[in-house]
Order: sequence, then C-alpha cells, then structure tokens
Amino acid sequence: MSKKVLILSGSPRKGGNSDLLCDEFMKGALESGNQVEKIFLRSKKVAPCNACYYCKNHDGQCAIKDDMGEILDKMQAADVIVMASPVYFYSIDAQMKAVIDRSVARWTDIHDKEFYYIMTAAEDGDTVMDCTLECFRGFAVCLDGAKEMGVIYGKGVYEAGSIREMPAMQEAYEIGKRV
Repeated sequence: MSKKVLILSGSPRKGGNSDLLCDEFMKGALESGNQVEKIFLRSKKVAPCNACYYCKNHDGQCAIKDDMGEILDKMQAADVIVMASPVYFYSIDAQMKAVIDRSVARWTDIHDKEFYYIMTAAEDGDTVMDCTLECFRGFAVCLDGAKEMGVIYGKGVYEAGSIREMPAMQEAYEIGKRV
C-alpha cells in the first residue's frame, strides 16, 4: 500500500550531508511506490514560536503568517514523517527546532504517524547524536500514535557531500525502500 511520505530536511546547506541522506531515503521510498515530498526547511519562512497561544483560540491557526501553516497541513496529511538535521552543539539545528516548536498550533492533530530520523555530525563518537535523537523523540512522544521506525546516523562528516562515500547513503536508500 502506497504511503504519503513527508521529508523535513533541516539541513541549512542544500546538498549538505543530511540533505543528501534525505534524497537517498526519498529515492528508495519512491521506488517502492510511495508518494514523497521533501521540504527543504531553509527555503521556507518559519519564525520561532512566540508563545502567544493565539492558536489555542483560533482552531490551530497561528498569529504568525508564514509557511508553517502549509508545513503543518502536510504533516497532518502524511503517513510517514522523516525528520533530518545536522548535529549542532549536540542538538538539532534552528530550522528543525522552529518547526517542532511551531507545531504547538496543531500538535494534537498530528497523530498515528510513522517517524524516521536522519542525523549527521562531524564527530564520529558513539554518543555525539544522543541529544539530537532525544529532541526528535521528545517531539514524537507528544503525538498520539507516533511510531519510531528507523534512525540513520551519518557520523564523521563535515564537508558538504562527504557523506556520499559512507555506508549511511545505502542505508538511507534501503530504509526508504522499506517504508
């Protein structure tokens, strides 16, 4: 059965390492007959949440008029959400954090999703991505029916494109095929 897959690429570099892993995941998911859309978050305007809670009294509509409403619509419609971020100071990057925080407007409407996480880091230690993964998991645990389906680690990559020579590329493709 075909699924709607939404890939949220938090990479600030188009063609950066986490973005390239998103492309490989997408390639595999498309080959398996799924509908796939990738949103390159840097190309969207997503302001930080200002905690005004306008959304609470306006059916999930945010007081900030930017691209987040469109992203939330796509998150609600998706069966599968892939969240990708490079590791910045042992956490997710600003682009992804803004999307997670702004999801407060409709977080109760994002339910029964399968989640995959993609992370890249210059360091290659065993614990370098622990906090980043916990940020992703912390978001998903707030959503009813969320299921973690896979995690892709791209360790020891710094220069844009250096992930191309790593096993994580094939892993992203294979995991995408299994969606």
